Amino acid sequence: MSSYTRKEFLRFGAMAVSGTAFAAGFEIEGQEAAGNDDAREPDLVLLNGRVYTVEAETPLVEAFAIKGGRFIAAGSTDDIRNLVGADTDVIDAEGMTVTPGFIDTHCHPSGVNELYGVNTNLRTVADIQAALREKAMETPPGYWVSGFMFDDTKVIDGPLHRTHLDVAVPDHPVNVAHRGGHTNWYNSTAFQLAGITRDTPDPPDGRFARDADGNLSGMVAENARQVFSTVGRRDQLAATERRDRAREGMAHISTLLTATGLTSVHDAGASRDKLVAYQDAFRAGELRHRAYLMVRGPFDDLRNAGISTGFGNEWLRIGGVKYIADGSASERTMRMSTAFEGKPDDFGISTMSQQEIHEVVEEAHRHNWQIGVHANGDVTIDMVLNAYERVLDRWPHPDRRHRIEHCSLVNPRLLQRIKDTGSIPTPFWTYVHFHGEKWPEYGAEKMEWMFAHRSFLDFGIPVPGASDYTPGPFEPLMAIQSMVTRKDFDGRVWGGSQRITVDQALRVATIHGARASYEERVKGSIAVGKLADFVILDRDPHEVNPDEIKDIKVMHTMVGGRTTYSRLS
Repeated sequence: MSSYTRKEFLRFGAMAVSGTAFAAGFEIEGQEAAGNDDAREPDLVLLNGRVYTVEAETPLVEAFAIKGGRFIAAGSTDDIRNLVGADTDVIDAEGMTVTPGFIDTHCHPSGVNELYGVNTNLRTVADIQAALREKAMETPPGYWVSGFMFDDTKVIDGPLHRTHLDVAVPDHPVNVAHRGGHTNWYNSTAFQLAGITRDTPDPPDGRFARDADGNLSGMVAENARQVFSTVGRRDQLAATERRDRAREGMAHISTLLTATGLTSVHDAGASRDKLVAYQDAFRAGELRHRAYLMVRGPFDDLRNAGISTGFGNEWLRIGGVKYIADGSASERTMRMSTAFEGKPDDFGISTMSQQEIHEVVEEAHRHNWQIGVHANGDVTIDMVLNAYERVLDRWPHPDRRHRIEHCSLVNPRLLQRIKDTGSIPTPFWTYVHFHGEKWPEYGAEKMEWMFAHRSFLDFGIPVPGASDYTPGPFEPLMAIQSMVTRKDFDGRVWGGSQRITVDQALRVATIHGARASYEERVKGSIAVGKLADFVILDRDPHEVNPDEIKDIKVMHTMVGGRTTYSRLS
């Protein structure tokens, strides 16, 4: 590797930053001082690392320098050490692995339930009953008792039934929400308040599940849950207390996210209150990750104000508008062209018609908004692509990048249409590993075409990664292991043909994620002029046993040159 003097390296770095800033349409603070060595002195350098840049021309370097929250140089340790000034902070990576910051392109971070809710992510019915009973003891009569993060297939003595909830909490309505977000379990009191009996028909966009005797089992899916929204009493917090909780929750979840190496997260359903929570946490200096905000409720107000996708700054940016067109992969309600294993009449649930999808896609597209439609099953993906093809034909756009949220079950024809429309699929990246006990309900044949990272790449589609937390864990290293091995917790392989390499998984987790928010020219790789978001790992995922990638420790996370998490001494 060539060796340069300090002055030469500073001059090259300033030239490169200037070029990147111009190309991306950003202005770099202090650019006019580029010729002044002291002004260009790095704020921080990292030396002696094994740095995977995710840049084709220089995929592996040893060191880099940061100024004003951006990379200003990358190269050998000797060259970067040559830049160190009197006020430069130095990180000696001591041979550890460094990657760009990880990006999760579909997540639901809030932190409020994590701080204040009843966590029913428990492994026995008795434990769930105890958690709900404890909450009921401090809840006034007639008020809801609610749990979150329940996972039906991880209860070892399940399935959970309505009668289990009746025994634990007989005098309050009970709502236990599945971590997947598409099904809830209710007790008899809740059904009585809502007027639902064993004879109530299922709505077309939902389901009241029955047990073997035809009685209500307690599980209610998709939009059938709406009947419970107007019955019973709920805690009414004062507006200031609700806002404070939302800010505290966002600060809490941001701490958890960055501890796993996440530096950017796409919030796939930001309400008005959620936007305020981000703003409050940011202003308080408590937001540690960058956020791309896929809005739901406030879309009309933002559109009418003339705001569209891309508005914001490097920390908080308005993304697309989000809709939900079918059920869940983890809760086995997604709409497919073939039935679930052992259920010949169950093809899943649609929650939007083709006409409804056409209308919302046209509305977003014609107002310069990206749109992301939740579509898990192949039937729903086809419907969403019909709408994307229609608007792109009638109102062409050179690079709209409409999104298919989850895009779980594909086939070659759908893949070609995704490629042709320039659509962005956001398949689950921790699901294969974490939810293995659910996949027999889809069967081996379907699993060869689910969460199909290999097929997306083979079709030239720069697929990003997505956790959908809470439905899936958000840890990126678990995600990399899941994509590389396609093994669940028990070592069973699901869809082995969809395995990808570690290098490919790193691209999914970084630069492809940046592209999903139109930001690949400003983040997603370690390159001069880009935002200084990076992660230090204690081991190299290329060199460990692939089944141990999730055990690699995150040692340090930086966002814009600011430490957001560290184990380093």
